Amino acid sequence: MKRPSTLNYPGGLRVGVPMRKTTPLVLAALLAGRLTPALAQNTLDESNENAETPFFQHIRPDRPGQTITAGVLRPGQFQLETGWQHYAPQGGVGINSQATMLRIGFFNSMELRITQPYVFGTAGTPATMGESGAPRPDSVGWAPLTVGTKLMLTPDRASRFQVALLVEAALPNTGQNGLRRSTWAPAGRLLVSQQLGRRAALEGNFGFVQSGITLTNIFNGQIGGQYIGSLALTAPITNQAGYFVEAYGRGRDNLTTGANAGLYYRPWTGLRFDATVGRILGGVSAGANTVGVGLGFRLGGNGGN
Repeated sequence: MKRPSTLNYPGGLRVGVPMRKTTPLVLAALLAGRLTPALAQNTLDESNENAETPFFQHIRPDRPGQTITAGVLRPGQFQLETGWQHYAPQGGVGINSQATMLRIGFFNSMELRITQPYVFGTAGTPATMGESGAPRPDSVGWAPLTVGTKLMLTPDRASRFQVALLVEAALPNTGQNGLRRSTWAPAGRLLVSQQLGRRAALEGNFGFVQSGITLTNIFNGQIGGQYIGSLALTAPITNQAGYFVEAYGRGRDNLTTGANAGLYYRPWTGLRFDATVGRILGGVSAGANTVGVGLGFRLGGNGGN
C-alpha cells in the first residue's frame, strides 16, 4: 500500500479513479500535440474590460492548499512563494516542512517553475512515514528538486474562464537522505479557473502524479501513478483580505481525501500572506491535521491596489 504524501508541495495529497496504466501519458501527449500551435495566440487583450479587475491584477499564488491556479505570469514577471507547514498524525510524531517555489514568466503563455521543499528533523529520529507506514528516520533534509512549466491554453489572458496545463517532474539524484530519488517523478494536471464577480474564483485541478518512473516502466506500460483532483473557492472579505475553502483527494487503489480552509491578507497588489488549517478525512492517514503559514511575492506588473 502506498502512503499518501504529507507535504504541501507539488505531488501532495490528491484523488483519483482506476484507469489503464498508459492512459495519463497518452492523454498528455495528445493534448500537448493539439494545443502547441495555439500557444502563440495567448496575448493580453487590452480591449477586455476584465483585465482591469482586481482578480486579474492582483497576485495569484499557487498556494496555499493543494489546488494550483490556472493563472500564468506575464513575460518578465518573477514570483516567489514560500510557506511552512506542520503535519500532525493521530498518535504519531508531527512533521514540519517548508517549500519554496520560484515562478518566472516567459512569452505570453508560459512560465517556468522551480520548487525546493525541505523536511525539518535530525536523521536518526522518526520524522516521516515510509511506504509501509513505519517511521523513516532518514527522511529529513532537502526533498528532490522539482522543475516544471505551466502553459496557458485559453487565448485571452483576461478571460473569466481560464484553462492551463501544468507539467512538472522531481529530478533524479536530488534531495537528501531517505528523500533522495534515483528516478524521475513526473506529474501533470489540467488547471481550470472560473472567475466569480470581480475578486472571487472557483479553481479545479485534474491530473496524475508518478512517484518514480524509468524507461523500462514506459516500454512495459507500467505507469502506475496516482490520480489527483481538487476544487477550491477563493473569495474576498475586504479589499485586502479574503478566505479560501478546498476539498481534495488522491489515489488509485486507495483513496485519500481531505479539506483545507484559510485566510489571506494582501497589503498591496504584489504581496500576499496566508494562514491555513486542514484535515485528512479518508485514507490511511485519516484524522491527521495540518497547520500552515506562507507568503507570495511578485515582481513586475505590481501597480495599484
